[in-house]
Amino acid sequence: MAEQTSSPAQEIAAGYVTEGSAIELGTVVVDGQVDPAARVRIPLSMFNRHGLVAGATGTGKTKTLQGLAGQLSDAGVPVVMADIKGDLSGMARAGEADDKLTRRATDTGDDWQPTAYPVQFLSLGTGGTGVPVRATITSFGPILLSKVLGLNDTQESTLGLIFHWADTNGLPLLDTKDLRAVITHLTSDQGKADLAGIGGVSSSTAGVILRALSNLDAQGGDEFFGEPELAVGDLIRRTDGKGVVTLLELANLQARPALFSTFLMWLLAELFQELPEAGDLDAPKLVFFFDEAHLLFGDASKAFLEQIEQTVKLIRSKGVGVFFCTQLPTDVPNDVLSQLGARVQHALRAFTPDDQKALSRTVRTYPETAHYDLEKALTSLGIGEAIVTVLSEKGAPTPVAWTRLRAPRSLMDTIGDEAIRSAAQSSELNGRYGGTVDRESAYELMARRQADAPAEQREERPRERREKEEPSFAEQVMGNSAVKSFFRSAASALGREITRGLFGTRKR
Repeated sequence: MAEQTSSPAQEIAAGYVTEGSAIELGTVVVDGQVDPAARVRIPLSMFNRHGLVAGATGTGKTKTLQGLAGQLSDAGVPVVMADIKGDLSGMARAGEADDKLTRRATDTGDDWQPTAYPVQFLSLGTGGTGVPVRATITSFGPILLSKVLGLNDTQESTLGLIFHWADTNGLPLLDTKDLRAVITHLTSDQGKADLAGIGGVSSSTAGVILRALSNLDAQGGDEFFGEPELAVGDLIRRTDGKGVVTLLELANLQARPALFSTFLMWLLAELFQELPEAGDLDAPKLVFFFDEAHLLFGDASKAFLEQIEQTVKLIRSKGVGVFFCTQLPTDVPNDVLSQLGARVQHALRAFTPDDQKALSRTVRTYPETAHYDLEKALTSLGIGEAIVTVLSEKGAPTPVAWTRLRAPRSLMDTIGDEAIRSAAQSSELNGRYGGTVDRESAYELMARRQADAPAEQREERPRERREKEEPSFAEQVMGNSAVKSFFRSAASALGREITRGLFGTRKR
């Protein structure tokens, strides 16, 4: 009796067999033929080994993200996603079947059922349709803020000194006017005396930072920095056994691309600092989809890139998986790319010499395969198809699979601004973050010091005489009775001196 042999598609799929829970990506395609029984899966336990979803515009990346997020939610895993175009809002409603979707379900062996998911809509600042979210300047830290402001290495170092001085003197930098007040003071004669022995802030560098802050405010940054600050625990929620999908919108990405991508990095740093060590889990606590990743890495300083690499390496120990989403794998630095265990590569274009170089570099990052000519395959993929390799349950790369991807079960369209706005207003998060809080911070404390100082102390005198006769700014602020009262009430939340972790973000 002849020995039964398996087909090439089944040989490939054998590398994706998993004993535990898994997310179904789709089915294997070989020589243009799809085998519905040859399944491509990502073990749920491997999602905290991170991943990449890449491909040219119009190749189906957004639908891939929607399908992955839906299955993760079904598995009880919360998801955070950037919804730049509003396309992902359809996850809040069940999908609608049609002939095209039915054919896709048949090809992928999917018992497709229309499904809606629990979604919370957030917006960066107050100008969007979702619940407004904010971060304080103090929490954001000097490295991330430098990226937002477009500062060079020297200016970033100066900003770090400014944060250090404010931290050690217990001056909360909650919004941009707080930072502006501190910078203005540190360039004055008395401010220079306060910095004696630890450096100084030159007028030219201060001017650059202040102008960058003004530009940021003009683009809406003043609506984002402030309180109440988003608590990352609100991203890790479940309802009726499903993980809540958090969709984060930026109303005007073109005006503030660096702010958007850097805010996502701040969220990751906050998750790292807030979550306890988890070790290897059967399922991640949270999966974070980092869309438009090229915005994060473009023009980034060496220190910034090193912090990203460190974050990606360390955060999986907290049970968080990160998927970067971009057009080209070359948008992601090699040191970060090497940390991404799952690769879902949609079609690439090769119209220019640079495109061809990117294509060749992409091919070299995949394991060898006898079943596909990868350069040809990557330019021949249809919409909703991808070249895939992931990590098996043992942590080894799976065979390369040309994959026809499953269709999302939720609505593959926007639900519209009014529906998003209505859902946001009825959310319990709206009660926490809907209104702006402007408590007393550096700006008010410094203004009070000026108002409380005796008139003769406010008069201009030679610098040497002032330094001898007057206490430093910090001494005057800390000696003020109203300020002492403020710090007694704020001590449990902020403390006298702030310690910082990844990206110089505040450790709570």
